[in-house]
Amino acid sequence: MNAKQIKDTKTFLSKPKNIVIITHWSPDGDAMGSSLGLYNYLIQLDHKVNVITPNDYPSFLCWLPGNKKVTDFSKNPKSGKSLVAKADIIFCLDFNSLKRIDLLGNEVATSTAIKFMIDHHQQPDDFANFMLHNVQACSTCELVFEFMQLMGHKKMMNKHIANCLYTGIMTDTGSFRFPSTTAKTHYIIASLIEAGAENAEIHNRIYDGNTEGKIKLLGFSLSEKLVVMKEFKTAYFYLTESELLKYNYQKGDTEGVVNYALSIEGIRFAAFLVERDGIVKMSFRSKGSFDVNQFARNHFGGGGHKNAAGGMSESGMKKTIQKFESLLPEYKTQLNRK
Repeated sequence: MNAKQIKDTKTFLSKPKNIVIITHWSPDGDAMGSSLGLYNYLIQLDHKVNVITPNDYPSFLCWLPGNKKVTDFSKNPKSGKSLVAKADIIFCLDFNSLKRIDLLGNEVATSTAIKFMIDHHQQPDDFANFMLHNVQACSTCELVFEFMQLMGHKKMMNKHIANCLYTGIMTDTGSFRFPSTTAKTHYIIASLIEAGAENAEIHNRIYDGNTEGKIKLLGFSLSEKLVVMKEFKTAYFYLTESELLKYNYQKGDTEGVVNYALSIEGIRFAAFLVERDGIVKMSFRSKGSFDVNQFARNHFGGGGHKNAAGGMSESGMKKTIQKFESLLPEYKTQLNRK
């Protein structure tokens, strides 16, 4: 954001407005942490604020302050449409293409509200009036922290905001182990703890509330559904819809499974394919220079970051696996490059 944009944004927020905050399909920790962190900040400025998600999200995120104010568009589209239609400002958090919010994309595209994107994904589409965009940021929560600073409101950081932002930064950095974690990340984390973020409790709520079914599904995935292709330094997991049902799958139960494939010695490219409602959703992770964002964009209608991206296929699990494996020889040189 340049000086004029910062000044204009301060002007927009100087008087109470109807504000809607929207995040991406299947929200994760960064999506909900940034959305509810921004929510808890803006309500202090006397704005009327509503958060809308395209669909539901894992139960381990439902403790976040402000969660009861979230509207699930897939369950209540009439209310969601009404909120978007009345909005003066729409904040688009943790996504950079209206395709990432499903049917909500049409509502945002036709809205006359000022649109503000806060995001850290590559190659953003041109739909926002204002952008706080930085692919070097570890998370969108980091950018919400920066946004508060730019608005001159760092002192408005409270326990509720801090807990939300800590959650998003922690989850999007893999508990601070991914390369996106920088000295700046730790500076922000220190500031959040000083503001009241309960770091130990947050870790406990996110990682230590597993159901028996989730643990058994992970065990099944590791022992029966792992495919390692050493020639291409690639490993992947795949789970069918019937296998999810067998282990009483709940939203979020497979989050992070792809990282187990990437942790195998010598593996530089990992994927996780999961079938739900006839669609195969795909998570991609990589080490080093291999660009999974470009891989996802080129072949599976997705995108994300250089080392973490996602995609989808409507061809069924068998054909999707065949396509995925058939692409690897094309990337063999890249996958063997350090």
